[in-house]
Amino acid sequence: QVQLAESGGGLVQAGGSLRLKCTASGTFFRMTPMGWYRQAPGKQRELVAIIAGGGTTRYADSVKGRFNISRDKYGTLVYLQMDDLKPEDTAVYYCNLKIQARDFWGQGTEVTVSD
Repeated sequence: QVQLAESGGGLVQAGGSLRLKCTASGTFFRMTPMGWYRQAPGKQRELVAIIAGGGTTRYADSVKGRFNISRDKYGTLVYLQMDDLKPEDTAVYYCNLKIQARDFWGQGTEVTVSD
């Protein structure tokens, strides 16, 4: 039905950049919002950024000005450009799609930011 797959994570030094990509497949409406979440060790999963089908975006306060979420015109790819990374950004990052209150998740991609 719906499958999400993330890529682009890795190990980077503080101040560096990474670009995450989520590939969506299956059946869902083009305008369905998609988002990026992250879960750090010992912490709950938290929302990082959301993008609506029309392009409207929202960000967590902790990443405003540093991260940018974008979407391809077909609605099947969503990106998270992460700049000026900080050690506190270290987490597993997940792509998310919510359909009728049901959450679909990718397998996650690990981001580790060192000092």
